[in-house]
Amino acid sequence: MLQAILFDVDGTMADTERDGHRVAFNLAFREAGLDWHWDVPTYGELLAVTGGKERIRYFIDSWAPEVPDVDDLTVWIAGLHKAKTAHYLELLRQGEIPLRPGVARLIAEARQAGVRLAITTTTTPENVTGLLKATLGDDSPDWFELIAAGDIVPAKKPAADIYHYTLEQMNLSANETIALEDSANGVRSARDADVPVIVTVNDYTAGDDFDGAIAVHTDLGEPNEPAETLAGPAPEHGVIDLGYLKGLLER
Repeated sequence: MLQAILFDVDGTMADTERDGHRVAFNLAFREAGLDWHWDVPTYGELLAVTGGKERIRYFIDSWAPEVPDVDDLTVWIAGLHKAKTAHYLELLRQGEIPLRPGVARLIAEARQAGVRLAITTTTTPENVTGLLKATLGDDSPDWFELIAAGDIVPAKKPAADIYHYTLEQMNLSANETIALEDSANGVRSARDADVPVIVTVNDYTAGDDFDGAIAVHTDLGEPNEPAETLAGPAPEHGVIDLGYLKGLLER
């Protein structure tokens, strides 16, 4: 039986990467006096690295941009990332980042049916609560039994740590849950913890290898805006709802 839905955030609940995080990174770079600029294709390449601080470090190591002479690069990166988070939260407050189709509908249906909800993400807790409050209301973070985010585990996706942690904290078996992800890294993370996973793709992840996912869709779909199924069983009328998710587990 389906006991809980585990939501990834960036790219899954909202298209946060291209028009949210990328923009916020560039604002933080400008504020810090850096001549760095992550355009859309560059950011797409950097998304292969999960975690914002890790992404900055990879950019420095691989692109060799000019970096200020600082005593502790790790501390400097953390400060730069903190500034980026502040810009991202401001974008959320301005209503620049809406939820993807079907997300609010599925959350409401799960709450009404008593299905437990959790967040499993590599982004920071502030980013998660900021998105939820901006799109679903100030009390919406309380709808989620667990927000497993950021550095709460040693290794980020594609490692399975975040899913092992979530299952342990919620006292659940993997086969009582289903994960919603948007990327190959997310699928690997869930499957290495034996958590069934479905995918809703976005512009950055459409070309990923989703081997191991039960199904792949364009989004979760709405009654007047059905999703397209790219792999696996198709939901009735193009709407991913609780009945569809329960049916996937029964398979």
